[in-house]
Amino acid sequence: MKKVEDYVRNIPDFPEPGIIFRDITSVLQDADGLHLAIDEMQKLIEGVDVDVIAGAESRGFIFGAALAYNLHKPFVLIRKKGKLPCETISRSYDLEYGSATIEIHKDAIKPGQKVVVVDDLIATGGTIEAACKLIEELGGEVVKTVFLMELAGLKGREKLKDYDVASVICYEGK
Repeated sequence: MKKVEDYVRNIPDFPEPGIIFRDITSVLQDADGLHLAIDEMQKLIEGVDVDVIAGAESRGFIFGAALAYNLHKPFVLIRKKGKLPCETISRSYDLEYGSATIEIHKDAIKPGQKVVVVDDLIATGGTIEAACKLIEELGGEVVKTVFLMELAGLKGREKLKDYDVASVICYEGK
């Protein structure tokens, strides 16, 4: 039986020499790969008391929405600045070269709700740390963060040390 990592395409020297890019489009383009990825991510939240699934733009939408559907839970979008139509709160965070800002609707999370945050990849952890802070600002409790892949060499878990972090695949490098 195949594992999720068998569906991930490895592209050497992208975006620069010495880097191996872990491409998930090959997982998404294969029905068995996508099914397996969702199932494996869902196993990571078995037994977790959760009220809401939140997904980070954009691939977190794919996996998060599927998990929310399977668990019959609401799904909340965490988007790049300027993409949500109603009143929002925002948080900026640092990237390798610059910064970015994400937003969430002010009414997306109710005080006391237990939230699982989903994304495709944990690298440096900046996006999800900002997402968790937004959820907490609204009174929610982040009960778990779930990723399809983790690049352990970028130390994202250190940035998310205050949260329960789980990933389906862990690559040791960057």
